Amino acid sequence: MKHHFRTFLFFVCLTSRLWAQPPGGPRLAPLPPPPEPAENPTTVEKAFLGKALFWDEQLSSTNTVACGTCHQPRAGGSDPRSLETTAIATHPGFDGLFGTDDDVVGSPGVPVNFADGSYGWSSSFEMLEQVTGRKSPSAIDAAYPAELFWDGRAGTVLLDPDTNQVVISIGGALENQALGPPVSDAEMGHANRNWSEITEKLTTAVPLALAEDVPADLTTWIDSRGYPELFEEVFGDQTISAVRVAMAIAAYERTLFSDQTPHDRDLRNQIDLPALEAQGRQVYVDRDCATCHGGPTLSDDNYHFIGVRPGNEDIGRQEVTGQNGDRGRFRSPQLRNVALRAPYFHDGSAPDLEAVVEFYDRGGDFDAPNKNPRIVPLNMSDTEKTALVAFLRNSLTDPRVVAGTAPFDRPTLYIESNRKPALQGLGVAGSGDLVPRIHAIEPPLAGNPSFTVGLDQALGGAEAILVIDDAPPAENAVPATGAFLRREVTLSGSGAGLGFASVSTSVPQDSATVGTTFYARWYIRDGAAPNGLAVTEIAAFTVFGDVVETTCAADLNIDRAINVLDMVTLVNDTGACEGDCSSDLSNDGVVGEEDLMLCLEDWLNCSL
Repeated sequence: MKHHFRTFLFFVCLTSRLWAQPPGGPRLAPLPPPPEPAENPTTVEKAFLGKALFWDEQLSSTNTVACGTCHQPRAGGSDPRSLETTAIATHPGFDGLFGTDDDVVGSPGVPVNFADGSYGWSSSFEMLEQVTGRKSPSAIDAAYPAELFWDGRAGTVLLDPDTNQVVISIGGALENQALGPPVSDAEMGHANRNWSEITEKLTTAVPLALAEDVPADLTTWIDSRGYPELFEEVFGDQTISAVRVAMAIAAYERTLFSDQTPHDRDLRNQIDLPALEAQGRQVYVDRDCATCHGGPTLSDDNYHFIGVRPGNEDIGRQEVTGQNGDRGRFRSPQLRNVALRAPYFHDGSAPDLEAVVEFYDRGGDFDAPNKNPRIVPLNMSDTEKTALVAFLRNSLTDPRVVAGTAPFDRPTLYIESNRKPALQGLGVAGSGDLVPRIHAIEPPLAGNPSFTVGLDQALGGAEAILVIDDAPPAENAVPATGAFLRREVTLSGSGAGLGFASVSTSVPQDSATVGTTFYARWYIRDGAAPNGLAVTEIAAFTVFGDVVETTCAADLNIDRAINVLDMVTLVNDTGACEGDCSSDLSNDGVVGEEDLMLCLEDWLNCSL
């Protein structure tokens, strides 16, 4: 009798956890540790290196975007700016017009920029940061799918971008994904950027030099070493390559799996879900959500057209396969931590989970021959909707992700800090009654060889002067000098509001500069402006970083290394040099051929 009673109790306990299983398709189950390819085993050291690289904004050409910028734990591994600052995170969509139904909420990346540090102009974004055409997917639990990105273009086989040789034969989607954004001229790179430029930059970069609040264990592991030394510990020698960067970042991302949600703990018999959430999970199964969002990852990792937007606006998976049947299909996102990832869908068109549930309840918004047949009106009751949202919002969130505790802890990025330039004061309008706009987003890091200040919404073809002084420049007259820089340029573009320009210069690393606050302002000679002078607001910034004194004149960026970055500094400074200009080696007020020859001579004869 006791034996039969124990069997009955076991059956009751077992079925109490299996009642919410779909009749077909992947079963709901706790999340196991992620797989890893045999060619890239995860180690503690490799994950530390990957974490440093993932959160280092120096991987971008403007030093303003890290991988982690668009993939933050507090947004469930996605981009919080898509929700918090929608005005700067909007892409005009298929029609190229802002304020229409096909607008996309994406992720701000970099302005149009070039290898010499200068900025260009975009018809959609002008000189502002460009925005991606899709919502940022989650980097948390990204180790499970065989393919990544909304369209699956990051496949399972990893090829070395330098040699085209197979590095990982299966399971390399994370590595493939990591190779893309740093060379994208919208996300992190400049036009025609390649991985050789990135690895060269990492050779002399101080790991996480732009970050603050670096986790203690990561700081301890870095131990004031440079990237070559870190790569040597992980890979055996100091070679920095695209494949090694990708392998390290992927190893770090494989530590980001969220297996401690209430949903997981309930399935492991560790807790009981609250009644409303348990009811919501049953709705989730009964209403067929689990067919595409089932299994441990809550995704079938397949591609579906569900009617968010017409398939011709963003062809999705078809761009990868070339198959008409894949038009408008996108990969089913995993739903762990989904409550943190608003807005939703590939275009960010659903502002909250309630809107997502309403979308599915009405059977989507657009039809197509390849529309998933399960996307039909559901006619759910208000009670079902409330319960379903409760399950999605509460049961699927890992508390460590919300709290930002290990492994989801991270540094504070430069772009989040108060060290980025801040606008102050008022500008003076010129032609078209437009106030010219100053762009100063890059870090005023001591030793930065290419600190760029841009200008747009000015009169095309006009003469403009950038003044950077140690006191706020007045608006009614052009200062004759600037303590940091004074540079005259002719604006590109033609017509009112269509003129633009930029100036790139180095940031000295001496004691007179580090810790000093400077004020940048553009002046545009414009007959339509009062006194013939249109003026921007002021961008104030304080130089931060370490003071380094050097005895080699050719060490133009004062990083205690003589290399190609010093030549970049000289090229950026070419022309009339007013203010503090380290490239004017001949002290004649002009950076030119004589300075180039002096620099080359010093390269040969000076050692640090």
